[in-house]
Amino acid sequence: MPLKLVLPLLGLVVSLPAQIPQMSRTPQMRTVQPDSGKIGSVLQVHGVYLGKALVDEVYLTDHTFDMKVKVLEQADDSIEFRIPPSVKPGRLQLLVKTTGKEPLLIEQPVYITVEEPKDPDAAATASK
Repeated sequence: MPLKLVLPLLGLVVSLPAQIPQMSRTPQMRTVQPDSGKIGSVLQVHGVYLGKALVDEVYLTDHTFDMKVKVLEQADDSIEFRIPPSVKPGRLQLLVKTTGKEPLLIEQPVYITVEEPKDPDAAATASK
């Protein structure tokens, strides 16, 4: 059933698809704790609409390559994930892939810093 939007000043009535309320449930990441770590570190991002019903996958991106992270726990207001072994040190942005027939990749306003490993053998051990 379409929704009707009434604009009294203009005297217009516009029919909107019933899916409009779904659009207002766009996943939004707000903070990440801690905001840095090494390969294998576990981080937790907080926000809204982050549950499995709306978020299918989480990625780290350097805007050239998107790296899927392993989601360890997921709730409507948080996602816990591990920094993957394939990631290079530096500042990376979080990205979510939504669920549904037409999934979207949505860049989030949240960044992490992947630290340089002190010992190259430690990075290989941490990723196991």
